[in-house]
Amino acid sequence: MKPRTSVCGMSATLLFVLPGWAVAGEATDAVKAFYDRPGLELEASARDRFVDPARKVLELDAAIRAGGEPEGCLDRALPFDDRDYDPAVVTKTLKLAEVINGDDAKVVATFKVSDGVARLEWKMKRIGDEWKVADIVSMTGDWALSQFNCE
Repeated sequence: MKPRTSVCGMSATLLFVLPGWAVAGEATDAVKAFYDRPGLELEASARDRFVDPARKVLELDAAIRAGGEPEGCLDRALPFDDRDYDPAVVTKTLKLAEVINGDDAKVVATFKVSDGVARLEWKMKRIGDEWKVADIVSMTGDWALSQFNCE
């Protein structure tokens, strides 16, 4: 059964098809959850929000923590560019922009932190009807979640 598209629906669809960045959408909503609930990325209950390579690294980190190493191999501030931040300032300054290309999307998160501005690129994959995080890459730091060596 084909979904019906209204004129408004068509406008929103065209926004994502045209080159450039859109301000809101399903991939953006998936990323925003991590800013609304700091630490969500490290919770076992949130593992289904990820796909490889990010999921593999998070599972390795969870295994290290379960083995008695409370710090694991990942920082608890991944969505915040591994920097000191004030949740109220992040909430007030957070800007999310997405670009979708088929079943892949990039969502760029920009926000103020204690020592300037942080920018992260969230690489997303559409699996079924849901957007899942495939990687998180710091655009202001020198790291990517997929590059962490958690062994």
